[in-house]
Amino acid sequence: MEQAFPPAQLSTPEPLAKRIIWTVSGVVFLAVVLLNRVQLPAPAGFDVHIFALVNAVINSAVSLLLVLGVSSAKVRNWRLHRQLMMSAIILSSLFLVSYILHHLFAGETPYGGDGFMRIVYYVVLFTHIPLAALTLPYILLTAYRALKADHPAHRRLARRVWPVWFYVSVSGVAVYLMISPYY
Repeated sequence: MEQAFPPAQLSTPEPLAKRIIWTVSGVVFLAVVLLNRVQLPAPAGFDVHIFALVNAVINSAVSLLLVLGVSSAKVRNWRLHRQLMMSAIILSSLFLVSYILHHLFAGETPYGGDGFMRIVYYVVLFTHIPLAALTLPYILLTAYRALKADHPAHRRLARRVWPVWFYVSVSGVAVYLMISPYY
């Protein structure tokens, strides 16, 4: 059964929305880059790598939400689609906080494997990092277009953004699974 699109919720003009999206994305990018270079002492007895596990769980949940979100769009359940995709955005925001905390306390974690798996690890990592950095403004712009009820533009953008976002969330889990034995 086809559901009607939920009513538009945003009245923010597009030029202002784009400035906000790009500013927020830039601040997040700078925070990740700059805070990656800072390491704080962890509280005594605290396993800082718990954040990495939390990140993997969150990324797994985001991956599932993304699959369910696109599936709900294909059957035209727009209300469920919106709920799933907004949940994915919220979880991705929580991931970002956990990611920053992990790197603040743990610093860099070198990969300890060798051979073919080392190559696989670095290929996944070196594709994951730039895509993760570059996709945020497009995720936010896609959400803005949906909330603005510009559905044709939302669909055009989502067709390009969704696969990248999905790859970033799945590859984040893969990176964790490959590096976790070396913590």
